[in-house]
Amino acid sequence: MTQQHPITPPPELVHQWRSEWIHNAPGDLDELGFLTQRGAQWGADQELEACLRLVEIDAGEDAYDFARYIRAARRSKSPSLKEQALSLVEQHEDGWRPSPKDWDTIRRALEALPDSIVVFPSQC
Repeated sequence: MTQQHPITPPPELVHQWRSEWIHNAPGDLDELGFLTQRGAQWGADQELEACLRLVEIDAGEDAYDFARYIRAARRSKSPSLKEQALSLVEQHEDGWRPSPKDWDTIRRALEALPDSIVVFPSQC
C-alpha cells in the first residue's frame, strides 16, 4: 500500500493548473516548470497554514493577530496583470523598447478589459 504525502495536491487541482497553463500559455515556463512552480507554492502554502493553525490554537487570542501578520508578510499577493502593465508603462524611458515579454503582459492586460467601457460625463 502506497501512502500519499500529506502535502500532495489533489488531482483536480493539478488538472486545474494544467488547464491554466494551456489557456494562458506563459511564454517563460514550459508545462512542467509551470506545474512544478504551482505545486511548490501550493505545498508551501499548506505547510504555512498548518503551522499558523498550531500557533493560533496553542497561543490563544494574541496569536491570532501574530498569525495574520505572518500570513500577510509571507504570502503577499502578486501584482495583478493590470498593475504589472501599468508598472511597465510607468517605468518607460525615452527610447524604451518593450521586450516580447513586456508586450505580452501589456497585451494580456488590454485583452482583459471589457470591449465597451461607459464613461459618464461627470467622470470626465
